[in-house]
Amino acid sequence: MNQKVTLAGVLAALAAGVVFLPLLPGLAIMASPLRDGEIWLQVLQDGQFPLALQSTVVSALISVCGALALTVLIICGLWPGPRWQSYVRRLPLLLAFPHVAFASGLLFLFSANGWLSRLLHVAFPVDGAGLGLGLMLALKEAWFLLWFASTQLSRSELEQQLIVSRSMGYGPLHCRLLVIIPQLLPRLGWALVAVMAYSLSVVDVAIILGPDNPPTLAVLAWQWMNDGDPQRQAMGMALSALLAVLLAGFSTGGWLLWQGSRRRLGQFSGRRRQADARLFSSALASGLTAIGMAAGAILLCWSLAESWFYPSLLPEAFSLSGWDLARYDTLLTTLWLALASGPIAALCVLLWLEGIPRRFDVLLLLPLVLPALPLAAGQYQVLLRLAGEGTWPAVVWSHLLWVIPYALLVLRPAWQQLDPRHAVAARTLGRSGWLVLWTIKTPLLLRPLLGALAVGFSVSVAQYLPTLYAGAGRFATVTTEAVALSSGGDPQQMAIQALLQVLLPAGMFIFTLQAARLAGHYRQGLR
Repeated sequence: MNQKVTLAGVLAALAAGVVFLPLLPGLAIMASPLRDGEIWLQVLQDGQFPLALQSTVVSALISVCGALALTVLIICGLWPGPRWQSYVRRLPLLLAFPHVAFASGLLFLFSANGWLSRLLHVAFPVDGAGLGLGLMLALKEAWFLLWFASTQLSRSELEQQLIVSRSMGYGPLHCRLLVIIPQLLPRLGWALVAVMAYSLSVVDVAIILGPDNPPTLAVLAWQWMNDGDPQRQAMGMALSALLAVLLAGFSTGGWLLWQGSRRRLGQFSGRRRQADARLFSSALASGLTAIGMAAGAILLCWSLAESWFYPSLLPEAFSLSGWDLARYDTLLTTLWLALASGPIAALCVLLWLEGIPRRFDVLLLLPLVLPALPLAAGQYQVLLRLAGEGTWPAVVWSHLLWVIPYALLVLRPAWQQLDPRHAVAARTLGRSGWLVLWTIKTPLLLRPLLGALAVGFSVSVAQYLPTLYAGAGRFATVTTEAVALSSGGDPQQMAIQALLQVLLPAGMFIFTLQAARLAGHYRQGLR
C-alpha cells in the first residue's frame, strides 16, 4: 500500500477511534455497578418490571415480524418490474419521515380522541401491551427493510432463476417464494438485527405512543438513569444491560429458527400453485405510502387548527397563529447540528473506504445492531469524566456514532461498484493515491456522496437520546421538543415541531437531488 493510501487509512482509523473508542471506557464505567447482585434483585422485585418486560418483548416481536412480513409480501408481488422500480424511487422520501414525526401523526390518527375515532365513532382502547408501538415500528421499519432489500436484489441471476422456475410451470407468487425468499433472508440478517435493536431500545417513540404505566424497559431505564438516587441510576444501568441481553437472545433465536427452516425453503416439491400477488402487493405498497401521507396530513391539519374539539371531524377554523407562537430556535439548533454531523460523517466514511479493508466495515456498523440507550449513556459517562457535556462539539460527536454507520450503508455499495481501471489509469499517468481519491473517485461518487449527506442529515435530525445526554438538556431540537410536548402539551405546537422535523430532512433530500441533477447536467460529456 502506498504512502498516500496509508495516510488515508491512518486518518480514517483516527476519526473512527475518536468517535467509537471512547464508548469502551464509558460502557465499562456503566458496567461497574452491574456486578452487585442487590441491584439486580431490586430490578426484578420492582412492580413495573414484569409488565415493562412484556410490553417490550411484544412490541419488538411485532415490529420485526411485521416489518419482515410486509417486506416479503411487497417484494413477492412487485419485484422485478417497473412497479418495483417506481416504489424504490419513493423510498428515500418515506425514509426521510422521522420516527418521532411519524409516531406523532399516528397518535393524532389512532388515539382515543384521534381522527379515526371521530370518523368511526369508536373509542380505541388504551394500549397497555405495546401493540400500537409495535405496529407503528413495523410500518416504519418495513420501509427500511425494503430499501435495504433493494440493494440486495440487483443480481441478474435471480431474474434468470425466476424465468427458469416460471418455465417449469410455477406461478408468479410460488416461484418467488421458492427462489427469492431463501436467498434474500440471509442477506437481511444484519438489517433485522438492527431493527430489533432499535425496537428494544427506542425511547422517544415509546414515550409518544406508550404504553405509559408501566412504560417499556427502555423508557423505564431512561427514567431511572435520570433519577437523582444513585441506587435508581444503577437499576437503570442494569436494565440497559438487560436490553443488550434481550437483543442477543432474540438474534440467537432468529438464527436458530433460520437454521432449522432453511432446508425446507426453496425446495421444488412438484406442486405448482398459480397464485399471483401483484395486485395485493401493489395495494399493500400503496397503503403504506398512504399511511405516511395521512400522518403528514393530520400533522398539517393540527398545526393550522384554531380550535379542534372532540368529536368534530375538522377544526372550527384554520389560521397561522400557532406558527406565529412556535419555537423556531429548535429548528436552528437542529439544522446546524445536522449540517455539522452530515459532512463530517461523509468525509470519515470516504477516508474509511479508501484506507481500511472492507472486512473491518462491521466495526462501524455495530451501533446499528446494538441498543441505543446503553451506547448514549456510555457517551455521557465519558463526557462527564472529560467535563465536556452540554457543549455543541459533544452533541455533534454523539450524533456521529449513528450518522457514520448510515452514511457507510449508502456509500459502500457505490464504492464497490467503482471500476478499478480508472484508478489504475490515473496511477500509470503519475497520479498519487491521494490525488486519485479526490480527483477521480470522489467525482465519480458525487451522487452517492450527496445521498450519504442527505441520509446522515436525516439521522442527525432524528437523534433524541444522544442530544439529551451529551447536551445535558441544554440543546432543544425539534425532536426533543416534539417528545416533550407529547406528554400533555399543546397538540398544535407538537404538530408544528413534528412537521419541522419532517421538513428538514425532506428539504435536504430535495436539495441533494437537485444538486445531483445539476452536476449531471454539466457533466454530460463524461457519461
